Amino acid sequence: MLLRQEIPADREAIHAVHLAAFVKLSVPVVEAKLVDELRDDGDLIAGLSIVAERDGEVVGHVCCSPGWIGEDGKSAVGLGPLGVLPEYHASGIGSALVHAVVGAADALGYGAVVLLGDPRYYSRFGFVLAEQHGITPPVAEWAQHFQVRTLRAHDPGLQGTFRYSPAFDRL
Repeated sequence: MLLRQEIPADREAIHAVHLAAFVKLSVPVVEAKLVDELRDDGDLIAGLSIVAERDGEVVGHVCCSPGWIGEDGKSAVGLGPLGVLPEYHASGIGSALVHAVVGAADALGYGAVVLLGDPRYYSRFGFVLAEQHGITPPVAEWAQHFQVRTLRAHDPGLQGTFRYSPAFDRL
């Protein structure tokens, strides 16, 4: 398996990965649309849009977009969506993508990665409920699934409500 930065030729394959990964969870598949809109808005962070490739085929994708904590905190990114083709679930691809994007975010100097997801899955990567760091979700009902992974550049004084890139508000 090869993990690499997304290139323009990957666009259709990435869309297909998210359609296949999430079709059982929601129709229409908002995750596929979200990635397209983040890209169209210029909010996919180039070094944090990573594909997993196996035998020349894109089989997984993860991305991050700019996020804000509090009124003017700009050192965080929102992770998601993360998608893997169903036939590759439980093969380690999702874990590899999360490790890669968290490591890249740290290397790029971001202070935190924030996501909405299952704590049983994401805790293995060092994510904790965001409220432990004084970070609240944009929708209060998300609190039990709203998580953060602090990185080396994290400022513990940066607290408040997390805001995702505008494409998330259009879902």
